[in-house]
Amino acid sequence: MAKKILVIDDEELITKSLLKLLSQEGYDTTVVRSGKEALNKVKETGFDLIICDVRMPELDGIETVKEIRTYLKKLNKKLIPEVLITGYADKDKYEQAMDLKVADHIYKPFDREDFLKVIKRNI
Repeated sequence: MAKKILVIDDEELITKSLLKLLSQEGYDTTVVRSGKEALNKVKETGFDLIICDVRMPELDGIETVKEIRTYLKKLNKKLIPEVLITGYADKDKYEQAMDLKVADHIYKPFDREDFLKVIKRNI
């Protein structure tokens, strides 16, 4: 059975590219464009990995991860590893992500092979 990945990013070009790449690699990939959509998807189905952009309107990636974790803990469900992606070298957001102890992070634009290594390492 294919591993299920949830991709959360507000940039359409990124989501299309990641959907294509991950699908070609055999992953069952779901794409959403906001933190609120992501939380709804997590409530509907289980995932093996979350890939989340840091900078998004409304709920940013840090807030989205916190919301998903809170929901999963409340229901005594297993936490899902998160990989944060960002195009900005924002020291504050990086420190917040490290404080959350996310599984991994990667900077955009990223090399295809490097990205897949991060995914394989954390799924």
